[in-house]
Amino acid sequence: MQVSYTGVMEGKSLEKQLICPICLEMFTKPVVILPCQHNLCRKCANDIFQTSNPYLSTRSGSTVTSGGRFRCPSCRHEVVLDRHGVYGLQRNLLVENIIDMYKQGSTSKPVVEVKPEQPMCEEHEDEKINIYCVTCSAPTCSLCKVFGAHKDCEVAPLNDVFNKQKAELADCVSMLVGNNERIQAIVSQLEETCRAVDNGRRQKSKVCETFDHLFALLEEKKSEMTVRINAEQEEKLDYIRGLRRKYTEHLDGTAKLLETAIQTMDESEMALFLQVNLNAGSDTSHLDKVQHGYENMDHFTADFEHQGRALSNIDFIKRKQRLH
Repeated sequence: MQVSYTGVMEGKSLEKQLICPICLEMFTKPVVILPCQHNLCRKCANDIFQTSNPYLSTRSGSTVTSGGRFRCPSCRHEVVLDRHGVYGLQRNLLVENIIDMYKQGSTSKPVVEVKPEQPMCEEHEDEKINIYCVTCSAPTCSLCKVFGAHKDCEVAPLNDVFNKQKAELADCVSMLVGNNERIQAIVSQLEETCRAVDNGRRQKSKVCETFDHLFALLEEKKSEMTVRINAEQEEKLDYIRGLRRKYTEHLDGTAKLLETAIQTMDESEMALFLQVNLNAGSDTSHLDKVQHGYENMDHFTADFEHQGRALSNIDFIKRKQRLH
């Protein structure tokens, strides 16, 4: 029976689409689909989740963790889980059915195994490389072990070393994926910290608003105190101006009386002389007199020393910093 090369290639292409990016094997049911539309074995998804969230508590002693997040290994999209953990992810029944159909097709149809060409030994051109020199960490052939450069070295079957190193590489890949997830979690945390620090603008705005409020209070108090000074100042000035006006009027009357008195001095007729009354103009008892210190405004002196010290001591509340 002949199998076309195209059919083989199509089968290989389909198989590649059914490979889990974590375990590098065909998906193991159940298969879960992530929000980014990539698929993972649920076990692999849980392994990544456990690696990315090592400090979350487990549920019922199992490895299923509720809540948390991890990143898709294919596209780095962040996957946020609910309280059901990876069991809350939707199963991709279509992929599971395709896997079943593929496996059934693989068992019912002849499989043409295309083996890669086995490399030959450089020293012995007709000999295939079939053993591994543990001492030199290099693959070689049997003749090199018997007669050649590796005759005194420790060797092992090529298949054993291949399987061992492939397993070690798979562990290394898993470790790198886990480390990347942890580093990504740290990066995400640092980004959140940056956003939190950037919220310092809000604190700066609050400080500015508080100072504006203080300025408004000081301005209001200044207006209130200057109004009181102005009120008493105007009251005293009005009183003094009125008193000065009365004294000026009295002075004008006295000047006229003086003129009359001089004219009376020239009056020779005694009867007419005695009719002139010169006493009324000299009486100042009806005029108020300004008390000593009336002009003093020192009682409006304010002591701002205490308030000045309080303003100088304005500072942020001292709080203990978190230890990193």
